[in-house]
Amino acid sequence: MEKKIGIIGAMDIEVKMLKSLLQEPKITEAGGITFAEGILNGTSVVIAQSGVGKVNAALCAQRMIIEFKATHIINTGIAGAAAHGLKVQDIVLSTDAVYHDMNAVEFGYKVTEIPGMKCSAFPADQNMIEAAEKAFKTLKEAEGHSLFKGRIATGDIFVASKELKDTIKANCNPSCIEMEGAAIAHACFLNKTPYLIIRCMSDMADDNGEQTYSFNEENAAVLSANLVKQTIQNL
Repeated sequence: MEKKIGIIGAMDIEVKMLKSLLQEPKITEAGGITFAEGILNGTSVVIAQSGVGKVNAALCAQRMIIEFKATHIINTGIAGAAAHGLKVQDIVLSTDAVYHDMNAVEFGYKVTEIPGMKCSAFPADQNMIEAAEKAFKTLKEAEGHSLFKGRIATGDIFVASKELKDTIKANCNPSCIEMEGAAIAHACFLNKTPYLIIRCMSDMADDNGEQTYSFNEENAAVLSANLVKQTIQNL
């Protein structure tokens, strides 16, 4: 099967630069989402803004795989830092992804464990991780920033308090916290589609988040998008 990279961002700012670089663009509206197909850095891609939250993200990923025949999925965007040493505009590559708000403890499960599923921590593709690592080393925009590899924690809540952040860290020890990645990873896992989440830190996922987020949103999204552009050349 010919390689075709699906690129998903929750917000327009996370994908608009990549969409503007497409050669031979073809636009399709499907399921309330605009899909832009074309050539990016010599690679066939399909790019979409999924909308915020787990359901929007999962529906977008599923449609990309089934209808648009994406062979790999990259989720790009911003996140709140959780790991020690992570700073604003540092990058996290997913090693796996979990739902920090999946809670069926009353039925004997641990927080993050999905009832009825053998896997609740969805592993990212090692080849895609290595491609992104290689890209980061050559990315001019990444100078002065650090690259981390770790778990992505996803939930339908914008984390803006230290108390909630500390609870999430205790439950699943993530590198960063966001609102879509695990849902995309979940869809990819079920469809046997390689995936990678690339997140640039826009805030520290605590009570200073709103001020930091508004200041760094655009810079972080652009840095993440540039890393995606370079990564697909290495796949």
